[in-house]
Amino acid sequence: MRVDPAPLLIKRLGLVEYQSALEAMSALTATRGADTADELWVLEHPPVYTLGVRSNPVHLPRNASGIAIVRCNRGGEITYHGPGQAIVYTLVDLGRRTLKVGQFVRMLEQSVIDLLAPFGVLGERRSGAPGVYVADAKVAALGLRVSRGRAYHGIALNVDMDLSPFASIDPCGYAGLAVTQARDLGVAGSATELGERLASILARKLGNA
Repeated sequence: MRVDPAPLLIKRLGLVEYQSALEAMSALTATRGADTADELWVLEHPPVYTLGVRSNPVHLPRNASGIAIVRCNRGGEITYHGPGQAIVYTLVDLGRRTLKVGQFVRMLEQSVIDLLAPFGVLGERRSGAPGVYVADAKVAALGLRVSRGRAYHGIALNVDMDLSPFASIDPCGYAGLAVTQARDLGVAGSATELGERLASILARKLGNA
């Protein structure tokens, strides 16, 4: 007997303030029930540094240049978000889909790797440092929060943005970590286009083609 996949919606939200997105994700996760559809939110943020639950003050911006700093409840260290970065927030009931957190992390990473591959770009994982790397430079950062088996936050792919704010921090807690972006790797498409493509790839992996 065919089992229908769990419902999933892809929402295209445009440019959204980080705090507003965080509050909306937290509210949906806190109130969702067993039949609530999973959602993938494709969006961008105005410039902001975000600090995960394990953030060490040593990695904080050395020159924030007026960029907001927001502490949040995802895993991981500090990162930067800004216009031109494709973000896919993943409000997914892992328990309903019988996914372990580690499996879901690898699924997110593989979705970015699959997105880059048709352009001849080899994306790679790095042991102990979630995200996707190309030739030792990080192109996508990943951070999740899981509450009662329901995940939120997600993955951020650098597409066509000002990378200079990364120079003021230790990205993801790694001093001297190089960052790169899709445009500089020869990957065509805007943040909106690549964000939608990334969400579609992930939806297929979740069984919602």
